[in-house]
Amino acid sequence: MRRLPIGVAYASTQKEIGMFKLIVNNEDSGKRVDNVTTKHMVALKPELEISRSLVQRMIDEGDVLLNGSKVKAGHKVKRDDNIEVDLEKLEKESLAEHDGKIPRAEKLPLDIIYEDDYILAVNKPAGMVVHPACGNYSGTLVNALLDYPGFLTKFNEPSPERKTSNDQKESRAKPSDEQRIMRPGIVHRLDKDTSGIILVAKTGVAHRKLSNQFKNRTVTKKYFAIVKGIVNLDEGIINAPISHDKKDRRKMAINEEEGKESITHYKVLNRSKDKKYTVLEIQPKTGRTHQIRIHFSHIGHAILGDTQYNGPVVEGLLRQALHASSINFIHPGTNKPMELTAKLPSDLVTLHLNIARV
Repeated sequence: MRRLPIGVAYASTQKEIGMFKLIVNNEDSGKRVDNVTTKHMVALKPELEISRSLVQRMIDEGDVLLNGSKVKAGHKVKRDDNIEVDLEKLEKESLAEHDGKIPRAEKLPLDIIYEDDYILAVNKPAGMVVHPACGNYSGTLVNALLDYPGFLTKFNEPSPERKTSNDQKESRAKPSDEQRIMRPGIVHRLDKDTSGIILVAKTGVAHRKLSNQFKNRTVTKKYFAIVKGIVNLDEGIINAPISHDKKDRRKMAINEEEGKESITHYKVLNRSKDKKYTVLEIQPKTGRTHQIRIHFSHIGHAILGDTQYNGPVVEGLLRQALHASSINFIHPGTNKPMELTAKLPSDLVTLHLNIARV
């Protein structure tokens, strides 16, 4: 049985194959049924980019039921209410929303760090989104990769009707159709305004092996960051659980009671003489969304330029001062350890030099 998020239980009968039952918990009690359903479906199926408008439409059509009956989208739920969702239809409708929006090749600059028959490694610039999603189907790393000949293997070519290749059959953890179409080859992500190294799978075998390494936390990633204030300890660990911000679902927040385990190691590289900034090497042990950004904001040392998490605005810096500088993993073809590095972009080099002078 698939393990589901807290507050979600699986329900399957002869009449209700494909239905999922959401049991309303204390946190969701008193909220709109469309909001609660969307929240849990996004957590259950993040690759589908499920929209609230889709959930509302399904509620209106009777494909989402509250305690076995049709209900209006704005109805407020209570603790222990049962919300039943036609998961099969939700998946089909979500794919239909993306119909005609299959990523297209775009001539965008790519900084290829490394390439072989199994993988690509790219130094992603700040300002580039990794993969297409609702409302953002152009200018992404995937769009750029689709214009790069070395990326277009049978596994990665974004054709929703193509036949399964022998390579895909060998993968025991094949991505869904939606992942193959919208996120071909993508096994991990960086935030839009974080630069640095991204690994991309070129085969089904590589995708499975790399995905398992990220899932099992055997990949080591290091980041370069500049934060506000002076970090006193030369080395340290931040251990603070993270969950979605209850007031703004686009943000993350520290939540001691309901957050997921989140651990970040750091080491001071240098401190500015004017005691305003600290340069760090950061190594996250877990991979939560916005983990590094929220952790350092939480301890009072927000990353420069990260205005979403209280980082100070710095003249000439148009993004957060965060760069994925290296990654260490087991190569999916050779099964040997491999380390790749991504050079620091010019804006952070300049910022670092300016800080060193003050």
